[in-house]
Amino acid sequence: MQRLAIYDMDKTITAKPTWTRFLLHVARTRAPWRLGLFPVVGLGGLAYLARRVDRAGLKRLSHRLLLGRALPPAEMTVVAEAFADLELQKGVLQGARAQIAADRAAGYRLVMATASHRYYAEAIGKRLGFDDVIATNAKRDGQGHILSELEGENCYGPVKLHMIENWLAAEGLLRANCYVRAYSDHVSDAPLLGWADEAFAVNAHGPLAKLAAARGWSQLDWRQP
Repeated sequence: MQRLAIYDMDKTITAKPTWTRFLLHVARTRAPWRLGLFPVVGLGGLAYLARRVDRAGLKRLSHRLLLGRALPPAEMTVVAEAFADLELQKGVLQGARAQIAADRAAGYRLVMATASHRYYAEAIGKRLGFDDVIATNAKRDGQGHILSELEGENCYGPVKLHMIENWLAAEGLLRANCYVRAYSDHVSDAPLLGWADEAFAVNAHGPLAKLAAARGWSQLDWRQP
């Protein structure tokens, strides 16, 4: 029996969402003039709240404005690794670190499944000792430059579970032969939590806390010192 521990990242492992902070980190590092475009990203956020643009569209827009049209992979590696170092120093919840260590000691294969972009989520996962990272992927041009368009779908909601199932198949793992723990802070991960053998609502916002109480899912708070 393969034991899997599947973790969301933003606000589950990290205290705060990472995407906007990553964008600002890269803009400050590479092209500070792009910080002047940040209000346009804010307008995109308002359009998202008004349901005029979806999460994938907002991700494309903010990437294009603050990272640029195409980023060479070597440059992306440098800024992603630097951001991951900062996140490990200041952004990772101690409760998350403790649970990750406990699952590793118990023989679980550690899997991060996040809507964040792979180009920096993988660097964070590597530092935390994750075995695998399932994340949103960016398209690349013929020279390997990282573009603002997505390769496939945004790893969010039901799509996240679908991507996990595809990953299982690619790894030659049968769901029936796996015991799965899943951890998330957000109700969008209800499909994953319902699919898992053990579901943990971590640092849950209101809708997930209510659903967890109704479904009998365990609730954890890793925000406490």
